[in-house]
Amino acid sequence: MSAHPGSQLIVVSGMSGSGKSVALKTLEDLGFYCVDNLPADLLPGFVRSVTGGEGMPEKLAVGIDVRNRNSDLARIPEWLSAVGELGLDPRLVFFDTEDTVLLRRYADTRRRHPLSHLGLALADAISLERQVLKPLRQVADVVIDTSGLNVHQLRRQVITEFGLGSDELSLLFESFAYRRGVPADADFVFDARVLPNPHWDPVLRPLSGRDHAVREHLDAQAEVATYANQVAAFLDDWLPRLRTDTRSYATVAFGCTGGRHRSVYLAERLAAHFRDRGWGEVAVHHRELD
Repeated sequence: MSAHPGSQLIVVSGMSGSGKSVALKTLEDLGFYCVDNLPADLLPGFVRSVTGGEGMPEKLAVGIDVRNRNSDLARIPEWLSAVGELGLDPRLVFFDTEDTVLLRRYADTRRRHPLSHLGLALADAISLERQVLKPLRQVADVVIDTSGLNVHQLRRQVITEFGLGSDELSLLFESFAYRRGVPADADFVFDARVLPNPHWDPVLRPLSGRDHAVREHLDAQAEVATYANQVAAFLDDWLPRLRTDTRSYATVAFGCTGGRHRSVYLAERLAAHFRDRGWGEVAVHHRELD
């Protein structure tokens, strides 16, 4: 079975700690059907199984990295060629980062490197990973150096520079906690601290604005509806005017005390509002949760 003529496949690879997970999450926000850590030899079968049928996804993204068997990674050109025979033109995007930056990121997050089970020091694990991933980097269509990018800049690059969307303005709705500062790259900032705080309800406190119980609680508050509707009306009026500028994206940020309930709820609600209105590229990022 051949893929639908309009189908897309992006293969996301790169160094651990370079931002691959952020890239896949952003692609998911853009409507891609995403699978992480796919065995490379299953790539053609995966594409065959999820494309071509009625109602099947046409935009696919898969993560393939050092967690695969080394022998499979060496055969990546073969698997990409097999995907091409199914009617897709796959694009392999490789995310890279300088070793010194990777070392600092691992120190900051205290996460384990995927090759740490080999008993290697972190610097040696990173060096080995570069060797293992060399076949993917050599055939990559795009190599993105994320050494100097924060998470917001990386998401914007995925949205605006991979040719994924239309010529319309891409939107990023972001939530944040005021106690950690306002995002420096926000174009519009709205303060949700004036709204009722679910934090004071012991049942809702452990949840977030993504959860149904919190959404239901805030939906029932008249002032929350008024606030959200007024912000939506403001953005409906002013965001389209940015299309006349040379810019290709805009960030709308909502802040509350902890960045967990009200701001998350509003970011999700406004993102859904603009998706319903037909904006092609709408992404969401929750700084304190993601």
